[in-house]
Amino acid sequence: MRKEQRLRRREDFAAAYRQGRVHGNQLLVLRSRRNGGEISRFGFVVGKAVGGAVVRNRVKRRLRALADGLQVQNGFDIVIGARRGAAAASHRELSGALRSLLRRAELLADESGPNGKAKP
Repeated sequence: MRKEQRLRRREDFAAAYRQGRVHGNQLLVLRSRRNGGEISRFGFVVGKAVGGAVVRNRVKRRLRALADGLQVQNGFDIVIGARRGAAAASHRELSGALRSLLRRAELLADESGPNGKAKP
């Protein structure tokens, strides 16, 4: 994930928590708000309830890789928080949970497949 696509400042995280829309499921919580910019930026939050430092960093790496492969609408700050079950979730489960939240938040840029038809 490129540097300009990452949320890094405390103020940006705080604004997403304070003013953002919230969507959640069993594995993840997604907070989003418009940032007025040309690109969308991602931030990741994994608390101690998920596990030790090694586990938390592994979950963040997995989420970062999943988010990097998605096409999201431009101009949003998106904070993805992991819940306890995220550490034990498979790649497919995490990917599905993230896509589901982005779809509910209406942040996915393109939901069509390679032949132009909508994915189920």
